[in-house]
Parts: sequence; structure tokens; C-alpha cells
Amino acid sequence: MSQKQLIETAYAMVADDKGLLAMDESMPTCHKRFAKLGIPETEEYRRAYRELLVTTPGLNESISGAILFDETIRQKTQEGTPFVQVLQEAGIIPGIKVDKSTKPLAGHPGEKITEGLDGLRERLEEYVQLGARFAKWRAVITIGEGIPSQGCLEANAHLLARYAALCQEAGLVPIVEPEVLMDGAHSLQRCYDVTEQTLRMVFAQLAAQRVLLEGMILKPNMVVPGLECPKQNSVDDVADATVTCFRRTVPAAVPGVAFLSGGQSSELASERLNAMNVKYKSRVPWALAYSFARAIQQPGMSIWAGDPANVETAQKSIAHRAKCNRDARRGEYSSAMEEASA
Repeated sequence: MSQKQLIETAYAMVADDKGLLAMDESMPTCHKRFAKLGIPETEEYRRAYRELLVTTPGLNESISGAILFDETIRQKTQEGTPFVQVLQEAGIIPGIKVDKSTKPLAGHPGEKITEGLDGLRERLEEYVQLGARFAKWRAVITIGEGIPSQGCLEANAHLLARYAALCQEAGLVPIVEPEVLMDGAHSLQRCYDVTEQTLRMVFAQLAAQRVLLEGMILKPNMVVPGLECPKQNSVDDVADATVTCFRRTVPAAVPGVAFLSGGQSSELASERLNAMNVKYKSRVPWALAYSFARAIQQPGMSIWAGDPANVETAQKSIAHRAKCNRDARRGEYSSAMEEASA
């Protein structure tokens, strides 16, 4: 894929006020969520649930791309149609998670490193053949006593940049995901400081690895207080802190900032995204978009609970959550939409 095609794909991923559906949960993560709902933890139930997602009527009205897992990109509907084909026919761009998850970072207690660079060039070639047009790699940054360390930030930023360069070499748009976790009792300001430090390092490494900024998407956390922080700031506080931080760190060449939900409730993620677009949409150089997993999926998964009789109702819930986030990109989301849906 040429630079022109990379740029066109990246812009298409955040065009028309749409966003991305992250459905790239690993098997252990998927099973953990199934277990809470009493859903059998088998390959067939994973396949059935993912079929529910990709065949949701009207999903393409709010979703421009879907991030798949290695198992998912190879799966088919009950009728035998590959999921990738279902997405393509709906006008949704297929993508693929390519990291091998996180492991403890040697010499850095409490910190993690993402693995998966070995053999990545060959895996990317296969994913292109399977129909993927973009990829995703997640780095995890933990806030705690004395952490994150410089060594952790540098190591994860370097890996993100190496991954991104390999993606572009293969013709895939890289989603660069440095996630500062919400876990902990840290303040909004502490999250701001760590997010700023993280993004500065990530973009320095992207420049060093000659990554084409116009041909990538950033998938960051919002700047929020820790889940256990006694002071939970207002929606406007979060919007202001997040956009201020990104204005100071994210180059204008990047087409889109597609936020992760990171453990926020579905409604709160939509509210915060909406506030950013209401206040700043016309004043920032990149699209303020979404790349949500649980914040779109969770209500629908709970309704489905493994019962085929619940598929239609679950799909309506998923389409509703996706639409809420498209409205949030337009600055038109309100809690009344939730009441009307209920």
C-alpha cells in the first residue's frame, strides 16, 4: 500500500463522525466476561457472539472499522460467510490486534511491557492476505508509587513505534494505543502529567522510526482521575484536561484521536466524548473519535447472555450504543437518549 492509500484509509477510519468497534478481546478476556454472565466458555459461543456483533443491523451507520482478534479474523457466520467479508460488504474496514499482550517488565516491579514484535513482519503479511487494512498494538502504563518509570515509558514507546513502522511497511494503518490505566487513587492532574509524558515519548519514538503520522491513528486514554480517587471531576473538567494535554503533545498531522473507554461506563464515556466535541471540535486539528469495546459491547452482551432468542434485542442495544457515540462526536449526545432507549 502506498503512502496515499495509508492516508486515505486512516482518514476513512475517522470519517463521517463514525468510530471504531474494538472486538479484539483475547480468549482469556472473553471468557472472563462470559463467566460473569454464565455464558459457556467455548469456541462456538465466542464465534456466535462475534457473529452477533458483525451482523448487527445498521452498525455501519456509526462504525467505520472493527478491530478483530487472530481467532475472529478467521471465523465465519453460521452460513459460512467469513466475518471479514460481512464487514467489507457493510462498508466497515477490518482491522487486527497484533500484540501478544502484556508481561511484567524485568527490573521494574509493578510495570508491564507488551510483547509480540518477534515474527510480526510475517504475521502482518498474513493478515493483509486475510483482508485486514489496519492493525492495533496496546501498551499499558500504570500509575502508582514511583511509577511509571522512565525505563518503562521508553521501552513501551519504542515498541509502539517499531510496530507502527512494520505496519506501514506492510500496508496497514497502525493504531498506536498507549493506555494510561484508570486503576488507582491518583488525581486528574496526576493522570494529566503521566499522559503528557507518555505521549511526548511515543511521538518522539514514532519520529525516530520514521512513521508516517498522516497514516496512523492514536488510541489513547482520556485524562481522568483514578477509579478510587475521592474526587471524581466533572465531565467538563475531563474534556478540558484531555484536549489541553493532547494539544500540547499530538502533532496536527495525525488524522484522528480515537479514545479507548478504559473501564468507564458506557454512558460516561459518551458524555465525556460529547463534551470534548461540543467545546473543541472546531478548534483541534484531529478528529475526536472513539474506539470502544466494553462501552459499546457490554450492554448487548449482558442482554444476549448466550441465548439465541436474545440476539435481536442485544443487537439493538449495540446499535444504540454505537449511535450514542456517533452523536457524541457531533456534540449531540444527551442522557435523554438513554432514557428513550430504556
